[in-house]
Amino acid sequence: MNKDKNIPRHVAIIMDGNGRWARKKGLDRLRGHYEGVVSVREVIQASLDIGVEYLTIYAFSSENWGRPKSEVEGLMELFCKTIALEIPSLVEKNVRVVFIGEREGLGAEVLKSIDLCERTTRDNTALTLSVALNYGSRQEIVAAVKRITEAVSRGELTVDRISESVVADHLFTRNVPDPDLLIRTSGEHRLSNFLMWQLSYTEFYFTETLWPDFHREAFLDAINYYKTRSRRYGLVTEQIY
Repeated sequence: MNKDKNIPRHVAIIMDGNGRWARKKGLDRLRGHYEGVVSVREVIQASLDIGVEYLTIYAFSSENWGRPKSEVEGLMELFCKTIALEIPSLVEKNVRVVFIGEREGLGAEVLKSIDLCERTTRDNTALTLSVALNYGSRQEIVAAVKRITEAVSRGELTVDRISESVVADHLFTRNVPDPDLLIRTSGEHRLSNFLMWQLSYTEFYFTETLWPDFHREAFLDAINYYKTRSRRYGLVTEQIY
């Protein structure tokens, strides 16, 4: 496949609106999360079809622990079920899965599922799917600062050598390029503590569509929007073209 040069290399998605989708239909909130898995499948396949190399999805934030206990427990059960169900398909499609976020606080079954998924798919090369689980960008940056400080205290790094690339190398996303496109569904227009360092020059696409209704065509609409953007990185148009 010849990759279109206007296709974003890395797409990040804030998957919002599962609960509202369920409420509108008179269903339990967890049903919305289960339906949202279908959208994830479609976006993964569409990404493979058009040549996206990296896809990052915001599955569970560090703030989501404050939700009702029954919903949190249901989400963790859903993660484990989904991972077990999807691993064969991910291997067949040559998709590598990595999980970003804090492992501390996750249950033993979730950690076991994460480890199995990462080990089973680690050699896949068509698409890298990063799942942000128990993730918060502020916490990520604080953890990076602590690791850098520790490296300085051990004499492995000097203060004058600390640069943007050094900080980036201490983030959860250190082996992944910054997103070219961020998609947020459900009509919200905020980052919600997601990839704040990495999104410095990312194009944003907001849609009213609730995540369980965000299927292939909706994803391709976002890609087409991205194609219309002129990414100048602080320069003027004449310097780019």
